[in-house]
Amino acid sequence: MTRAEGGLLSGKTAWVTGAGGGIGRAAALLFAAHGAAVGCIDLDGGRAAATAAEAGGEAAVADVSLAGDVQRAFAALAERMGPPDALFNVVGVSGRRWGDGPVESCTEEAWERVMAVNVRSMFLCCREAVPLLRRRGGGAIVNLSSVLGLVGGDADFATHAYATSKGAIISLTRSIASFYAPEGIRANVICAGLIATEMSLRAQQNPAITARLPALQPLTGGFGAPGDVAGAALYLASDLSAFVTGAVLAVDGGWTVR
Repeated sequence: MTRAEGGLLSGKTAWVTGAGGGIGRAAALLFAAHGAAVGCIDLDGGRAAATAAEAGGEAAVADVSLAGDVQRAFAALAERMGPPDALFNVVGVSGRRWGDGPVESCTEEAWERVMAVNVRSMFLCCREAVPLLRRRGGGAIVNLSSVLGLVGGDADFATHAYATSKGAIISLTRSIASFYAPEGIRANVICAGLIATEMSLRAQQNPAITARLPALQPLTGGFGAPGDVAGAALYLASDLSAFVTGAVLAVDGGWTVR
């Protein structure tokens, strides 16, 4: 891929976690199309390398819920690319396979796994990113959350560990935004609705949920696309949002307006 001259991220370096597929891949490719040198971080080395090759960037392998992995991946990318101007934290997981559900039936295993992947990973990546962004004289952190961090879910979306983790991401992001604003480090969060990715396959294959989409996401009456979230991340990573920090941007087809 040839980087666009004069793109929104021209001359900048942007790293994406979970870049191997879905929203992460869409963001990495869009960032590259807008001129960024892209660092692609993923647990699956093959997928990270494939996205990096397509984006003309660099790849690193990491389980971002593990401090050592994050430290090694960030150090490797910084050595190869220099520190980032922007970081988009995408990695997240649903806990249904481990027993996530309403609080009275949610298993401890589901709770611990969801918190590790969805919250600890954000903390670890932000912790490593801040000193690197400081070296740039400022920059942008964009964290991916969910509409379920803003509103309660009914029986179709009653995964309370997941919802709690997504609410925690919002609080973490806004805390970072407040504390580091004097250093020119911005932090914003995207709350995504139902997006057509691997993680939402259960919903995509559930006729009862698909029948509800015109009410849940009335703007289109369907699932969002990974590119819809990537476009929001591009705005928040770029200088177009230079006066924006601590924002909670819903990319949800109208779910949270109702």
